[in-house]
Amino acid sequence: MERLQKYLAHAGIASRRTCEEIISSGKVKVNGQVVREMGVKIDPDADAIEVNGKRVEEKEGKIYLLLNKPEGYVTTLRDPQRRPKVVDLVKEIKKRVYPVGRLDFDTEGLLILTNDGEITYSLTHPKHEIGKTYIALVKGLPDKDKIKRFQKGLRLTDGPTAPAKVKFLKKQGSNGLLEITIYEGRNRQVRRMCETIGHPVIHLKRVSMGFLNLDNLEIGKYRHLTKTEVKKLKELAAKAEKPRKTK
Repeated sequence: MERLQKYLAHAGIASRRTCEEIISSGKVKVNGQVVREMGVKIDPDADAIEVNGKRVEEKEGKIYLLLNKPEGYVTTLRDPQRRPKVVDLVKEIKKRVYPVGRLDFDTEGLLILTNDGEITYSLTHPKHEIGKTYIALVKGLPDKDKIKRFQKGLRLTDGPTAPAKVKFLKKQGSNGLLEITIYEGRNRQVRRMCETIGHPVIHLKRVSMGFLNLDNLEIGKYRHLTKTEVKKLKELAAKAEKPRKTK
């Protein structure tokens, strides 16, 4: 027996959280009956599962892609403004994939796309601490006190941030180049943190997530993760899922 939302995520329907939303909206049937409750257990070999009237027959083969996202692309699967989407860059992939987390429209860099809902859930859930490193060109030159404030965590409109790692790399004219690692995934977080210390972002690029980095991957291009990388990614996700020990 398996929880319905977990089964749907494994089947490549969407991330686990999105599957929960799909269930609660009444779009899922089990043996012809609409199911809206979370935690319902099903037998994949015996029960008939439908999403939007279509039978979920079997689990899709898993795909794991690493994309160097350009500026000017949204990381949502649908956009009311009809802007370019990151999935437009992987049209050769016939199976549906979706982004692990998001990158702002005007931010470039590393983005994972997959149809593995469990991996997506584990790597993006707020309670998990997966390091994401950015290179930020900011207006002006932050002094040591501002860097320390950034490192300790800043108070934003949606609450205080967790401590971050910040390294001043070099000057670029009158501006500064920073390496910033955060362990959360709030909307436009790096940009808002830089604005809070008085040094708004001019250009932002994500260069790594966990152990993965861009290496020499060209902007707008993608590659499949290797078997070793997929294994390490699953280990990272499994580690994130484990509850922390309390003292």
